[in-house]
Amino acid sequence: MIKLLNGTNALITGASRGIGRGIALVLAQNGANVAFTYLSSPEKAQELEKELQGMGVKAKGYKSDASEFSAADTLITNIIADFGSLEVVVNNAGITRDNLLMRMSEEQFDEVIRTNLKSAFNITKACQRPMLKARKGSIINISSVVGVKGNAGQANYAASKAGMIGFTKSVALELGSRNIRCNAIAPGFIETEMTAALAPDMVQQWRDQIPLKRGGTPEDVAQAVVFLASDMSSYITGQVLNVDGGMLT
Repeated sequence: MIKLLNGTNALITGASRGIGRGIALVLAQNGANVAFTYLSSPEKAQELEKELQGMGVKAKGYKSDASEFSAADTLITNIIADFGSLEVVVNNAGITRDNLLMRMSEEQFDEVIRTNLKSAFNITKACQRPMLKARKGSIINISSVVGVKGNAGQANYAASKAGMIGFTKSVALELGSRNIRCNAIAPGFIETEMTAALAPDMVQQWRDQIPLKRGGTPEDVAQAVVFLASDMSSYITGQVLNVDGGMLT
């Protein structure tokens, strides 16, 4: 197997489960050393750390809240101290607090914006310093097709993911002259532990609406991350890559 990221140091936020975990594993399969954050699942984080190390790469989990500005700066400082450099950042941390707008509380809106969007600002601002010094880097923001088309009952989530797209394009314009690229991935219906809790008929309805007639996997998203993290995409920045089975076609 050709390892597209051999020796690259990468950070994935919110990687103890779901899409983030899938990204961490596929990056490691491609030779990347992996730093990742978690917040409330120390056991899962330890399991992931051991699994990644068993793949022959350096790996370390950091308990850190990406939505806290000062915590992000401390995190990047610690990663540089532990890994020596940081070439790839994947802003994946995110939550949902779904509700119809008329019932959505201010707290539900603010919490989603803070965790999903402000965290991307915090981490990107903190990591740009070492990337600017190295004149190299790839920042990948995990948005959503909901951020492109909207969705009833997810005004807060859609706003946060749409904000990530605008943020991505602005960062790409600001940092491109220093050889730092910034792109976004917009996953569609990805089947994880969260979707496993849904009623089977509801899941099948989703699948039937997708041209490829199946839900995506965390690995589908992770392969797109590998592409955007590697030199295969060296002339691509400021773009949004939909990984959605044709949902938005």
